[in-house]
Amino acid sequence: MQDKESQAQKNVESESIIWTEKYRPQDFSEVRGQEVITKRIKAMVEQNNVPNLLFAGPPGVGKTSLALIIAKTLFGKGWRENTLEMNASDERGIDTIRSTIKDFARTKPIGNAPFKFCILDEADALTKEAQHALRRTMELFTRTCRLCLIANYSSKLIEPIQSRCAVFRFKPLPKEAVEEIILGIAGKEGLVITSEKIMNILFDVSEGDVRKMENILQSCAVLSKNINEDMIYEIVSSARPKEIRKLLELATAGDFVGARELLLEVMLKHGLSGLDIIKQIQKEVWNLNIEDKKKVELIDKCGEIEFRMVEGSDEFLQLEALLANFLNIV
Repeated sequence: MQDKESQAQKNVESESIIWTEKYRPQDFSEVRGQEVITKRIKAMVEQNNVPNLLFAGPPGVGKTSLALIIAKTLFGKGWRENTLEMNASDERGIDTIRSTIKDFARTKPIGNAPFKFCILDEADALTKEAQHALRRTMELFTRTCRLCLIANYSSKLIEPIQSRCAVFRFKPLPKEAVEEIILGIAGKEGLVITSEKIMNILFDVSEGDVRKMENILQSCAVLSKNINEDMIYEIVSSARPKEIRKLLELATAGDFVGARELLLEVMLKHGLSGLDIIKQIQKEVWNLNIEDKKKVELIDKCGEIEFRMVEGSDEFLQLEALLANFLNIV
């Protein structure tokens, strides 16, 4: 009886795990879409010749997962004893570098490990003073500790830090890699994905971000094991491409009032912000049946309106201005 209860509890705990953690790669062979980088890193780890590393690239493409695989491969089951994992967006000041990281780096590794390993996620959130302190720490304790800095934008890191690291630039995952991950999760979780169209929608809304894709799948699975188009768009609160295309067709046909009403309806129906909808408009411009030169002019106008929104202008007023420009250009 107790065994059954224990097994039931384990099943509940397993189901409650966020899929981004549940399906995080545990070995170099499980990493998808970053084959060139993985091959180089694996060779370094096999020779115990790991320099300070800088992983740069968009979110959800495997940077943190690969850093954790390095630690687990180097140190085995006791990897946590010789690994410090921190997020610089939580502790981004100079005190963090001078105390936590420096204290960890200055002590010898435990057991037969060649060195300790410090994973500093969101390193581009560090202040300039903290980065200069980190540079000095990297110089002094290179024998006892290696750092792996993870950043979305390497340009936000000072040049001395970049020059002290082997830089690996990650790319968004290709469609084939994302589809392979989706099929793997679907097989393990009993999900039914009925068509290639659903795959394309998942890829489009996740934009190569596997973490986002897994969260969408998990949210859909709560509602039903049969994943369909309506469910995905409802979860991500995104307008369908055909709704945006109809809006643009009305605007380019000269029906400003109709386009304005549909724009308001779409924004209220899906709860979209101005920045959300203008990104979808920019994508659908390329599908309009107009001259390429005019498409370029419309894209230029989308960029201008998006900048005004970021600077604080009224979103709906700017979107109306964009529709007016569509009429004038076409």
